[in-house]
Amino acid sequence: MTAETISVSIVGSGPGDPDLLTVKALRLIREADVVVYDLLVSEQILDLIPPGVKRIFAGKAARKHFMPQHEINELLVTLAAGGDKVVRLKGGDPFIFGRGSEEAEHLSKHGVSFDVVPGITASAGCGAYAGIPLTHRGLAKGVRFITGHLQEGKTLDLNWKSLADPDTTLVIYMGLTNIGHISEKLIEAGLPGDTPTAAIHKGTTPEQQTILTTLGDIPACVEKAGLKAPTLIVIGPVVNLAKDIAWHVPAKDCDMESHG
Repeated sequence: MTAETISVSIVGSGPGDPDLLTVKALRLIREADVVVYDLLVSEQILDLIPPGVKRIFAGKAARKHFMPQHEINELLVTLAAGGDKVVRLKGGDPFIFGRGSEEAEHLSKHGVSFDVVPGITASAGCGAYAGIPLTHRGLAKGVRFITGHLQEGKTLDLNWKSLADPDTTLVIYMGLTNIGHISEKLIEAGLPGDTPTAAIHKGTTPEQQTILTTLGDIPACVEKAGLKAPTLIVIGPVVNLAKDIAWHVPAKDCDMESHG
């Protein structure tokens, strides 16, 4: 399949810093007739869209859906049928909690040609900018990505015993709303309450905040700090490395002594 035959490009824009866009992502943005973009695509990246290119906001936030997923799927098919060169611009990586695969499935079923451009996922980008490596010799033998977001009417039913592994870094996407439940269940499953934990808000951007705390204190800390989405939660011994190697913005300890 050549570039000329592709109707829709599902493109990851990374976690926010426009310098983290891939060369291919930037080229496709500049060549697009229409860009369908999500809430988590940063303003700095949207500023790279050339004048005259049609923009369609399809952003989704927890419990607030501007455009339901099935409508986004149909929109992409409709735009492609009209002959437009479409960029479906998504925060992070399209295939890591980005629902890009659902859009790709829909395009495939309707005979629409497409390609997928990976982006730097939030865990890698925000971790690097916070000075928190996801793996580190002697501290973490692996990493697991978890969604803390619930489908409507469902509970967060995860294998907590499996997740409570002190040798594995846990990265929780979209976990703010349920962080109290997540913290409680992991501790019940055996992960110590003093396990180092970080909350990274708006990672890779000038507004980044990195708060260092523990698994037991993380629910109160994010509330005290007033953190909103997008905030990534990282759990594991690697979090302590931020005290020495955070380079983008300083990491701050959450002082719970003055809390409530």
